[in-house]
Amino acid sequence: MSTTPVYLQGRTATRVVLVFGLAYFLSYAMRAINAVIAPALSADLHLTNADLGLLSAAYFMGFGLMQLPIGVWLDRHGPRRTESALLLFGALGAAIFASSDTLSGVWVGRALIGVGVSACLMAAFKAFRVWYPPERQSQLGSYMLVIGTAGALSATVPVALLLPVVGWRTIFSGVAVALLLAAWVLFSRLRDVEQSMPMHDLARAPSGNAASPSSANEAPGYGAIFADPYFRRMALLGAVHQGGFMALQSLWAGPWMMTVLGMSVEQTSHVLFLFNLALLIAYLGLSWWAPRYVAYGQRTGLPVLRVVAVGLSISVLVQGLMVLLPYESSWWLWMIFAVVITVTTLGQTHVSLAFPTALVGRANSAFNLTLFVGAFSVQWGIGLLVDLFVSYGWQSAAAMRMAVACYLFVQVFALWRFMRQWSIEAPAIALQKG
Repeated sequence: MSTTPVYLQGRTATRVVLVFGLAYFLSYAMRAINAVIAPALSADLHLTNADLGLLSAAYFMGFGLMQLPIGVWLDRHGPRRTESALLLFGALGAAIFASSDTLSGVWVGRALIGVGVSACLMAAFKAFRVWYPPERQSQLGSYMLVIGTAGALSATVPVALLLPVVGWRTIFSGVAVALLLAAWVLFSRLRDVEQSMPMHDLARAPSGNAASPSSANEAPGYGAIFADPYFRRMALLGAVHQGGFMALQSLWAGPWMMTVLGMSVEQTSHVLFLFNLALLIAYLGLSWWAPRYVAYGQRTGLPVLRVVAVGLSISVLVQGLMVLLPYESSWWLWMIFAVVITVTTLGQTHVSLAFPTALVGRANSAFNLTLFVGAFSVQWGIGLLVDLFVSYGWQSAAAMRMAVACYLFVQVFALWRFMRQWSIEAPAIALQKG
């Protein structure tokens, strides 16, 4: 006998989004902050480009290594317990980062920050998938990214203004306190919601497009997810395009402005502010547009993934112009890049809806793992390539342009591969037809 699903409404629904949003705000700020403090870190700790890339990528390594266990924990224990416990490790990492004087010390601290905030988005997606109707998933995902991008905004001009006054160590001490507060808010403010709408009762929360196992313990493991052709198709695109964007946004956008475009630290912080503001506005627009397009696409047969392909094609062209036009006035290309790259959110939401409910935590976390493997690889890889080209006598600006051009060729390949595989269907759709 089927039962009518019950979803959150009103103030409770809003509170859940805001509570998860607080933690994701801090997560995104920590992801983006190195783009502004990179010169101060390099000067204080005597870092090379490769060192800086490896240090920033430590966040993605810690984040990525946690994704597979997080998927299991989210499906078995729910987002409230999982995320609030991990945030304590993030607070510890921020404290270690603030007090360390060596590359190894700050690397461990940043890796622990990555571990601590590794569930911030996936926990929200898990809660959204069970507590909100399927047609709101794209909109809710966009809301989270709006909040996250606001966190990235806080890591631009505000951090640049604070940096010469209090220093990066004091900033990270404050981050440690903020992460502890976020853990307490999440653990305490979601208890009543979890008790009234238990996360483990997955049979009452239909996937929207396929029957699901009655419990997370009965669901297939990660092997079935990684072996799925649809998942692999989406994972390659996500790792290269979405993961690579995270690497640029969280580190190399800042050095690009200073090294390639010749901007000062102050000018760079203002451009990064505008860049993240454009991203925030684009996510807001996407949150309004996405549910309307999903309904339109269902009527007309125009799939969401074609929008993803068009948006990423424009993204590749814009990045090509960024490489070819190394002039200060070309900073506006980064604004276009910020707007079009938001289509990757549609792909991530598509993966969430593609698998049965009892597998959502695992599927989302597996996909997120690929994003952070891509982010780590691109972030460290660009640093290695810049140092390599410089060692052959290239100027720093030319070396950075060539490194990004190499990454651009990888993007073209991933997009070409994605567009060749239109016939591969999502698992839930295949189950429906079967």
